[in-house]
Amino acid sequence: MRILLVEDDKAIAEGLRYSLVQEGYQVQLCDSATSAKQVISKELSEVSLCLFDVSLPDGTGYELCQLVKEKQDLPVIFLTALDEEVNVVMGLDMGADDYVTKPFRIRELISRIKTVLRRYGKQASQTSQHILAMGPLQIHTLEAKVFKRGKEMVLTALEYRLLMIFANHLGQVMTRSQLLEQIWDVGGEFVNDNTLTVYIKRLRLKLEDDPQNPVIIKTVRGLGYRAGDAYASK
Repeated sequence: MRILLVEDDKAIAEGLRYSLVQEGYQVQLCDSATSAKQVISKELSEVSLCLFDVSLPDGTGYELCQLVKEKQDLPVIFLTALDEEVNVVMGLDMGADDYVTKPFRIRELISRIKTVLRRYGKQASQTSQHILAMGPLQIHTLEAKVFKRGKEMVLTALEYRLLMIFANHLGQVMTRSQLLEQIWDVGGEFVNDNTLTVYIKRLRLKLEDDPQNPVIIKTVRGLGYRAGDAYASK
């Protein structure tokens, strides 16, 4: 399932792309109205949902929304700054489905995306294609849910994001620096080294059969952590 993301702020764009990919989506990233129009003109049939920043250096999300709606009935969500929120009514009148005000939490945006996709009937058919296996765990990426031997394990947003990093690097040693770099929040909050230790411990308490002797997330002394190398080839 491909999302067309149009955002000219590079930090926000890369953080969003990373988070959306972790959720199992493909992301087509554009940093201008001009490049977005090319995608809309030639590749719109491959897009399932559009995320448009309202203010762009060479245009607006409004005109992009109008172009999309003229061609195809696709869901559109606006990303807007606080001082632009009043003007979002214009976009909704054009057929946009929702808007999210910056700064925002990535989990809020993911939830909005899933809600809109459900309304368009696009979500259910994709779910079975986005399940990651990790030993006794099953990670349903489109629903952001984790099951252990059929029982749902309730994780916080950051715990889930950390688990996704490990699930996508099975058998690989991840240094603490690498983990800290990847746990990035669009709201601008960063996790420090001590907090990372706490979240690793919480994950083990929730997911391991024996947290004192972990097999899902192992410590590699002097290097970092390795996610269940015993599962990497399975």
